[in-house]
Amino acid sequence: MIQILSWNIQCGFGIDGRMDLERTATVIKEMADFEVICLQEISKFDELAGCADQVEKISSYFPTHEVFFGAAINRLNSGYSTRYQFGNLILSRVPVIQSFHYQLPQPRPGSVCKHMPRQALEIVISTENGPLRVTTTHLEYHSESQRIEQARKLTDIQFEVYSNLDYSSHAPESGPYAAVERPIDSILCGDFNSAPRDNVFETIVASKNREWGYQDAWGLAHENQLHPATCGIFDHKQWPEGPHCRDYFFVAGSITTRKLNVFVQSETDASDHQPIMLTVS
Repeated sequence: MIQILSWNIQCGFGIDGRMDLERTATVIKEMADFEVICLQEISKFDELAGCADQVEKISSYFPTHEVFFGAAINRLNSGYSTRYQFGNLILSRVPVIQSFHYQLPQPRPGSVCKHMPRQALEIVISTENGPLRVTTTHLEYHSESQRIEQARKLTDIQFEVYSNLDYSSHAPESGPYAAVERPIDSILCGDFNSAPRDNVFETIVASKNREWGYQDAWGLAHENQLHPATCGIFDHKQWPEGPHCRDYFFVAGSITTRKLNVFVQSETDASDHQPIMLTVS
């Protein structure tokens, strides 16, 4: 069994306006002893978040986990000796075979709007059932056309992995050209800024009937049940539409045939989003 958390923590800011990463960590620990923790909206040396190194701070609460940070934004921090970074974080207490960083597409939006660089972070972990890829991401909020292209990129990566499965027979045994385990068995999670069954969601699951395609983990685990709210439960100022779903787990490969459970922790107001948990048995 493996348990994975995904949570947009809003840089540790709760509905009370306080930034409290210890509170964030406490919520996570009270849910489960996760093998993998995937977090979105993590900052390093952001003036609005107290110029803290949130990666270092969060990792201090999980000393048995290895830490991987993917910066979607990496900028000169005027007036500071450190760079401003913002992105996604994965912590793993199981062995990580290798990791990958992907800058997602940022094409010109169909209509003028603000938008920002987006990123996906992948690790390949070793499990008792073999290697498994875990990817977390946070798609664009203001532009649907960008979200669709970003979703398409994520499925392109999955197909690329599938198309390279036979590479090991041609690769040297060591060095940078060596073949390292990277299966189509995959879990993709994060804040997709998309409603269930909208154009972005459907882009991700468009190849669900193919051997390598992604499927919605909630739909597999809870057939014919509506997706529970993962956002807007407590923060009605930022989310006037009220409770709704925009955070997901998608699965591919043999994970689609395993016993799955998806759980949304709907009681905490430590972020504008709720932590979601996937259990693979």
